[in-house]
Amino acid sequence: MTPEPGKLLEKTYTPGSFESACYQRWLQLDLFRAGKNPSHPPFTIVIPPPNITGNLHVGHALNNTLQDVLVRWRRMQGYDTLWLPGIDHAGIATQMVVERELRRKGTSRHEIGRGKFLEEVWKWKEHHSGAIITTLQRLGCSCDWSRLRFTLDEGLSRAVLQVFVALYEEGLIYRAEALINWCPSCQTALSDLEVDHREESGSLWHVAYPVEGSDRRLVVATTRPETMLGDTAVAVHPDDERYRDLIGGRALLPLLDRPIPIIADAELVDPTFGTGAVKVTPAHDFNDFAAGRRNNLPAITVLREDASINENGGPYAGLDRFEARKRIVDDLREHGLLVKVEDHRLTISVCQRCSTVLEPRLSTQWFVRVAPLAAPALAAVEAGRVEIVPASWKKTYYEWMRNIHDWCISRQLWWGHRIPAWYCPDGHVTVSSGTPAACEACGSSSLSQDEDVLDTWFSSALWPFSTLGWPGKTPDLHRYYPTSVLITGPDILFFWVARMIMMGLKFTGQAPFHTVYLHGLVRDERGQKMSKTRGNVVEPEELLSRYGADAARFTFAVGASPGPSVALGPERLEGYRAFANKIWNAARFVLMNLKEEEGRPALGREELSLPDRWILSSVSRLAGEVGRDLEAFRFDLAASALYRFIWHSYCDWFIELSKPSLTGPAADSRRGRCTRAVLVEVLDTLLRLLHPFMPFLTEELWQRLPRQAGTAPSISTAPFPEEIPQRLDPVAEEQIKEMIEIVTRVRNLRAEAGLDPAKRIAVRLSAPSAEALRGAEEFREYLPRLCQAESVELALRDTTGQGGPALRAVADHFDVAIPLTGLVDVSLLGEKLRRDLRKVDSDLAARRRKLDNTEFAGRAPAEVVERERRIAEELGARRRRLSEILADLTSG
Repeated sequence: MTPEPGKLLEKTYTPGSFESACYQRWLQLDLFRAGKNPSHPPFTIVIPPPNITGNLHVGHALNNTLQDVLVRWRRMQGYDTLWLPGIDHAGIATQMVVERELRRKGTSRHEIGRGKFLEEVWKWKEHHSGAIITTLQRLGCSCDWSRLRFTLDEGLSRAVLQVFVALYEEGLIYRAEALINWCPSCQTALSDLEVDHREESGSLWHVAYPVEGSDRRLVVATTRPETMLGDTAVAVHPDDERYRDLIGGRALLPLLDRPIPIIADAELVDPTFGTGAVKVTPAHDFNDFAAGRRNNLPAITVLREDASINENGGPYAGLDRFEARKRIVDDLREHGLLVKVEDHRLTISVCQRCSTVLEPRLSTQWFVRVAPLAAPALAAVEAGRVEIVPASWKKTYYEWMRNIHDWCISRQLWWGHRIPAWYCPDGHVTVSSGTPAACEACGSSSLSQDEDVLDTWFSSALWPFSTLGWPGKTPDLHRYYPTSVLITGPDILFFWVARMIMMGLKFTGQAPFHTVYLHGLVRDERGQKMSKTRGNVVEPEELLSRYGADAARFTFAVGASPGPSVALGPERLEGYRAFANKIWNAARFVLMNLKEEEGRPALGREELSLPDRWILSSVSRLAGEVGRDLEAFRFDLAASALYRFIWHSYCDWFIELSKPSLTGPAADSRRGRCTRAVLVEVLDTLLRLLHPFMPFLTEELWQRLPRQAGTAPSISTAPFPEEIPQRLDPVAEEQIKEMIEIVTRVRNLRAEAGLDPAKRIAVRLSAPSAEALRGAEEFREYLPRLCQAESVELALRDTTGQGGPALRAVADHFDVAIPLTGLVDVSLLGEKLRRDLRKVDSDLAARRRKLDNTEFAGRAPAEVVERERRIAEELGARRRRLSEILADLTSG
């Protein structure tokens, strides 16, 4: 239901009472569908598709808020906007979650089979994709829901198959036996980017390998004794005099007594490190795998898929890897082959999904030969065809792209795009986008498809063009590709962004977007990473229910400054909910003072007062500032500028200045009508400027404003304000600035001296020149009310004497004085101020002692130290002000 123009607002701002109805109205009006303005330039964003593994997290809320700010802004500017939504199938993550559900039911994927398991995952997808869309809509996301995509949709699957086949036929996809990162828990291969590294304390075991036919021993060091079961050589440096005579001989593998060659390898061995002898385990170490290839060594796998020891481990077969490690160390010690054990700091590789310690595993997998694809993607950023914002991330991008490794794309999963490769009984491989009738090599009709699926990021790399219909030459692809901007976090710069640039250039000849904006990661108010163990995780649904979507969105926008993190805490959220409430109350004030018979008051330039000219000029200047900030992706600066202007310029000052014209006989005068017109005009402009950040509140309020015929049905499609040069009035801006400075100084003097706020005072202003004096006459009429003064005296500085005791300050060009004779007992005031000064001195000394304490500065959290420093600075400033007031009292 559309709010009635002119209808008074409820007294209390309650976002939950209108947000849902507001969004439903947007959907009914079909405001977000792209293609309605084919003659207008397009603006396209494809959403980073959230995983279907569960509810959205607070990082999604930040990311989608920033996208929506840009999309709503461009829509209001008249662009043909397409924000294409979608969801990612998230292979490993989703399979893990569904398998966990099956275990709760007492079964497993292997028991129910591939077909039934995939049915279970599709059910999961249908349930959770609905929840994801609901949250995005609660957040206010203005996506074109008619174009919703899923990475396993038929159209996207067709694109995946075509890309795989094309890359295979060019030799850029290949199948090979290689050492890969293997997760024993997920039981799948992982790419290098899916691996986390962490440091921990471990041991370095020094083991003696007897030299065959000799009483000599070669001592090697290892952090993983269980892998020695798969050793196929001991390597030394060819120039190492200690071992030169042993090269070509054999050592006996401890515990198993298997003879293994002693080889020379200058690339693998540093003769100055340790003993200069190294064990070689090609099937379980990346460096050893390369050495094995160089020296034609066999690769003996000793770990099963679950990381237990296999049959090649002799008496240790069947043991878990860590249990085997303990047994092997005990046996080495018992046989006198354990030379020594040292404490050792080591870096281990763990699965990014489940944190299981990974194993290098020899396996036949599918790979993308990345270097030929990376070179054009590197050049696109270097040449500026793709801009990365902030630019500081370019260096990271360059370093990674110049040191890129082939990408392992096969995963031992059931959920995902199944690899389009078929094998005949003779082992020939047929790759096809459709099911082949026979083997290409031998003609056999007995074919079985590869059991593995593709890495989730393979289909995600095609997202910007596959979602628009590629490989078909669709109208959407022609109209909206390349897209305009990608907004995402730096944590997937390589997982996703780089791969999209590679694939976009390869298959469309164009980079998939012109600009990549990388925002920080959401942390709590102390800068700590959010985690369940810390208890500081904030769920988006909780934010939206407690604070309203607009307050949450505005908090994200203000926090999105260039940097690695975006701070989020209750204090900020409460503050911006209070901001929304302030806007609500301001709009309520304006609506209460409109006259129904007037409709929307007309704005006559010749009737404008000084405050009218000031606010119209200032809001026009603000429109230019916000537009420039959004062009530069400075969401924080744009939002902060709006906050300052609305809270202070419009609410604190202009509304206050307008009140005399809205009551009594003045309300029916030309001045009253003009004031109402300006109030509405500026409020309308501010709501439109604020709409991309706070869409629900601004829609609700804008619909209540009286409007002219032909106005847009929603603020979403109303024009975004721009700076109007004809409205700029620097003289009015400067005069009101001076007035605000004077009023602020008077109010501060009253507060610092403890004068009764209700007591009317006299104010003396001393101007430095006749010109300044004339300028002050322009705003003199507003000073008595704003300063709670019974009189305001204006004079040139050289004609104004001290005139007895007074409170004094300097405001811009003016000296400000509040005479105290007859107002207060000066001696009592002096005593009070001296007591205040002693209290401030005491507090300040205590703060300084704490800050000078090196133990406090070294141990206290940085935010605590900063708070103490800030309090000390405020106390120092208060001390100076009190001292100045006391000096003025005594001199007067």
